[in-house]
Parts: sequence; structure tokens; C-alpha cells
Amino acid sequence: MPKRALNKGIRLSLVVFTLFVTSITHAGADVPPTPPIFGDATIGKNFSPDPFTVRGMSGGSVLGNQVGKRTETATGPCTGFVDETPDHKLELTNKFDYLKLQVQSPEDTTLIVKGPGGTWCNDEFDGKNPGIVGEWLPGTYQIWVGSYVKGKYFPYTLQITEVK
Repeated sequence: MPKRALNKGIRLSLVVFTLFVTSITHAGADVPPTPPIFGDATIGKNFSPDPFTVRGMSGGSVLGNQVGKRTETATGPCTGFVDETPDHKLELTNKFDYLKLQVQSPEDTTLIVKGPGGTWCNDEFDGKNPGIVGEWLPGTYQIWVGSYVKGKYFPYTLQITEVK
């Protein structure tokens, strides 16, 4: 079995297990709907819900600086290990004067975003959680969420918000 397919299979198994445990823990509780796993998004100005969230499993076997094609960007270093393919694609239908992407995870993660105007990386926006904030052009953005140890996968939530 190809290594890439095996890595995706391990990540998917971990996600299914996490969902199973979460569903048992919250059975009968009044909880909001669960965000999609490895979901893509298309958003425009004043999107709802805000924050918009998607989930996934961080990590992979490719060095972040290979995906980012550099070791450092204006928003931070391109570090950690990610998959060859992006975890999410974000389509922005409008220009945003302010938009924030932030990863929430119980483990230390990294973030790489490629899109119109360049590549942005980050590893410590808010404590151990990465994020990128600023002005965003319309177009398609590829998003990778990485882990610091090759082949280690951790659950995360990616939040996208217009709120400062």
C-alpha cells in the first residue's frame, strides 16, 4: 500500500475513533452540530456562522518548508510535518480587509497557507496554536495543518472569523 494512502488511512481511523468517543461522551446532550472533517469552504463577506469551523488531524511526512518552499514567511516559520496534499481548501469570493484563521488543538501544531499573493506560515499565534490574520484577496487558498513529529497526528479545529 502506498505510504500516502496509509497515512491518510491512519488519520481517518483516528478521526473516526475521536468521533465515536465524542458521540458516546455527548450522547443525549444538547450540543451544536459537529463541523466537517477535512472540509473545504467557500465564504464571502459577512459569512455565517462566524466563526466557521472545520476539523482534521494534523501531521504528515513532508517537511513544512518543502510545502511552503521556504523556511520563513512574514507571519512565521514553515515548520513541522504535513501531508503532500492540503488538508483544506478555502475559496474566498470577496476581498477581506480582516480575516483570521486559527488552529485549536490540544497539541502543538503548525499552519501553512498558500493562495493569491503568496505563502504564509505560522507555528505560535496564540500559545502553541498557530494562526494567520490580515487582509485576504479573493481566490482559492490551500491549507495544511502540521505536527512537529513526523507521522504523529493530532485532532484540531480550524476557525475562520471576521471578528477582531
